[in-house]
Amino acid sequence: MNSIRSTLAAIWRISSPYFRSEDKWAGRGLLIAVVLIELGTVVIDVLLNQWRNRFYNALQERNWDSFVSELIYFSVVVTVFIAIAVYQLYLNQWLQIRWRKWMTENYLADWLADSTHYRMQLQGDAADNPDQRITDDVKLFVDRTLAIGLGLLNSVVTLVSFVVILWGLSEAAPLHLFGSELPIPGYLVWFALVYSVIGTWLTHLVGWPLVSLDFRQQQYEADFRFNLVRVRENAEQIALLKGEPAERQRLLTRFGSVVDNWLAIMSRTKKITALTASYSQASVIVPYVLVAPAYFAGRTQLGGMMQAASAFGSVQGALSFFVTTYRSLAEWQAVINRLDGFIRAVDAAKRTAFTDARIAVVTGDTDAIGLDELLVRLPNEQPLVAASAFRIRPGERVLVSGPSGAGKSTLFRAIAGIWPFGNGTIAVPAGARLMMLPQRPYFPVDSLRTALAYPSPRDAFSPARLQEVLAEVGLPTLAARLDEEAHWNRMLSLGEQQRLGIARALLEKPDFLFLDEATASLDEPSEAALYRLLQDRLPETTVISIGHRATLDAFHGRKVSLTKQADHFTLQGRTEETAGA
Repeated sequence: MNSIRSTLAAIWRISSPYFRSEDKWAGRGLLIAVVLIELGTVVIDVLLNQWRNRFYNALQERNWDSFVSELIYFSVVVTVFIAIAVYQLYLNQWLQIRWRKWMTENYLADWLADSTHYRMQLQGDAADNPDQRITDDVKLFVDRTLAIGLGLLNSVVTLVSFVVILWGLSEAAPLHLFGSELPIPGYLVWFALVYSVIGTWLTHLVGWPLVSLDFRQQQYEADFRFNLVRVRENAEQIALLKGEPAERQRLLTRFGSVVDNWLAIMSRTKKITALTASYSQASVIVPYVLVAPAYFAGRTQLGGMMQAASAFGSVQGALSFFVTTYRSLAEWQAVINRLDGFIRAVDAAKRTAFTDARIAVVTGDTDAIGLDELLVRLPNEQPLVAASAFRIRPGERVLVSGPSGAGKSTLFRAIAGIWPFGNGTIAVPAGARLMMLPQRPYFPVDSLRTALAYPSPRDAFSPARLQEVLAEVGLPTLAARLDEEAHWNRMLSLGEQQRLGIARALLEKPDFLFLDEATASLDEPSEAALYRLLQDRLPETTVISIGHRATLDAFHGRKVSLTKQADHFTLQGRTEETAGA
């Protein structure tokens, strides 16, 4: 019961926001229409059940006029059924795409808001493969929720409708056993109930491992696909290292998990299919076995027996809903668990930005970036970098140095506001624009114009301006390729990518520019040319660099370093004066 309650709570958490959203009226209207059509199909089933009685009686009595009349009646009812079935499918699919669109847009917004996607990775990425959860799992959730929800509604209404009919038919065709009539009120209903309960219990007993198997199957499939993408993204490095055999073995190991889990699903599915198929086939003949003695005893006509068989099948089918849909239910349960885990992981990542024990990035009436009582920690709470009463004033050129692993890049991340682990305060001038350039810049797979302007809109800068900065950073040959779409992180060398990163800074003109070894792949003359370009084109911008080359000293008027203390590094150096470069 606890598992059922938690599952229902998860379904409500995932599904209810859409029906309270800005698209709620369209969503509710479509859902009501689909539900009403589903109820209409049950009404048609009742009408056809009654028709079977009249039709087969007409056959037994050789009544031609009644036979023709019932054929016309059947044609009209079936025509109506086909029409509403078509529109039910159409409206159902319309609701699916609107619901999926809303969920996808909102999940993407939550995942990408305030660096939540990054914090989720820092927390160990408890919700593995978020790309799969936003694509496949959202699609499956919407599809399975509507299919199973409408199926359950149909079963409940069918049960209520046909129990009354079947109870009456139990009186019209009483149970006969060994030539004797046994007065058991509603015996057909009771037998359908017992038959369905036994079938449901056996199905659950055999099929419950499918929930965890389906969950793992989706995880293994996503892991395998993700690692294939990783090979494609790093094709050059793999080729240079001759790493193809290692990659092949690693990918086959990942795929081996897919195969092994699939074989387990096959084995379990074989067992549950054998059970459900036997159960379904037996349910076809059972009502005839029960009613046939009354028919041969003359207590009911052929039409009554056929109607009883149809009604029994409807009641038994409604009661056996979980038997016939158990495979889909298991897959649905796995999807619910994955989406609920994703939502919880997003919420947990958001909470890390609002806990008391965190680094507070505040904006205020100041012209400098200030670090006060700052202690940056690793996610496991281990101290990493400490700084106090440290100021970075407008116009400064600051060079940060220190041994590898000292936490220089992590300090930059804390200043950018995406690293929450630690405590203390980072003060940033109100309205100041900060820009971080890492060693390997990111460019979207799009036109060069879009990649260069990122994260600004593609039309934020004129083509003439883009061509100008490309020439300034030493990439004049790219000026003619602004509208070419490509994977620029693969097309260009790391040195060319770093030149594009500097071009991006020239376009954006930030107040504070942080260069995390952003020119380390260039030769020293090229690096010096770019730093002189920054001095000339961005004289008002404060530049803070991480670098190890002694040649960088000439372009920075202030040098600070991270020195090792007992269990962490401390930022030390001149903190007030600024020397020109």
